[in-house]
Amino acid sequence: MTTARTPGHGPLTGVRVVELAGIGPGPFAAMLLADLGADVVRVDRPGGPGLAIDPAYDVTNRNKRSVVVDLKAPDGPDRVLGLAARADVLVEGYRPGVAERLGVGPEPCHARNPALVYGRMTGWGQDGPLADRAGHDIAYIAPTGTLGMIGRPDEPPAVPANLLGDYAGGSLYLVVGVLAALHHARATGAGQVVDAAIVDGVSHLATMIHGMLAAGGWQDRRGANLLDGGCPYYGTYETADGRYMAVGALEPQFYEEFLTLLGIEDQAAARKDVTRWGELREQVAARFKTRTRDEWTAVFDGTDACVAPVLSLREAPHHPHLAARGTFTDHGGITQPAPAPRFSTTPTSVRTGPARPGADTADVARDWDVPGLLPSSRNSQ
Repeated sequence: MTTARTPGHGPLTGVRVVELAGIGPGPFAAMLLADLGADVVRVDRPGGPGLAIDPAYDVTNRNKRSVVVDLKAPDGPDRVLGLAARADVLVEGYRPGVAERLGVGPEPCHARNPALVYGRMTGWGQDGPLADRAGHDIAYIAPTGTLGMIGRPDEPPAVPANLLGDYAGGSLYLVVGVLAALHHARATGAGQVVDAAIVDGVSHLATMIHGMLAAGGWQDRRGANLLDGGCPYYGTYETADGRYMAVGALEPQFYEEFLTLLGIEDQAAARKDVTRWGELREQVAARFKTRTRDEWTAVFDGTDACVAPVLSLREAPHHPHLAARGTFTDHGGITQPAPAPRFSTTPTSVRTGPARPGADTADVARDWDVPGLLPSSRNSQ
């Protein structure tokens, strides 16, 4: 049976989103909405945001359009409010109170558009004793207990880039909240504010771990548990060429196949015997050091031993499975992850490269019927 595909660029085709330019989780959340088909207009500030890269390479601005508005100019807030009046969603990532001081907070936006979903992305949230404090991913995830879970027990906690806080606990929770609020707004006509805080999202990600902790099935220290590297058949091992293999052979049948292919079948009883885990880890490590990463990849290829090579960012697009699925795509000469997840009826794609600041002002003014976006000389014609 072939499912008919609908016209458009994804399941959010027809949804209008205003993104007030920032860095980190806000732009990524807006990119995800754009990947899903939303018409995302990024309101860039003159001079661009801090920590900016060359706009030509900032793929978090793909599938978007850009206008430049100086919110500190006399007509700046009204130009943004004109967009908000036509939008379904607005996303901002300022510190609490900044949008209000700039004249584009929830109150004036909802006065123009009562059904607007106003998404707020911060590290600490809109209230609490640290709400006004600056910070970045690592400082947000540290108090939640999640950073302290990651790494070897005899070393400082490992830094998970900014994936865990900014994007998993931040962007993705903002998108979930925005879509839920959008569903409510379309059912009732009432918009609302979505307060997405990285500290909340990251804490929520550890829900299962907290349950295990309460049940006595998780020790509150690094490298002592089944899923944090404490278990010798769930972790990474160096190979003969200084690269690594990842092992996740948790279930008995996968563990048995793992031992057989690794050549240490005599360690079958060590799976449940924690007192033998040290010996098991040493034997596994010694075996992996006898061959290169690619040689071990060939050994485990096509098996259910749950072993995979640890690839670099540049290697990942060439992995046979990822290449076959088209997990990565090339657009405008930049190799980048393709939109995810996938839809049978409303497929998504990378439609345009990174939006250039201000390049789409005239088109947005026309398409959204917001003539106030245009310079006064053009607006009067």
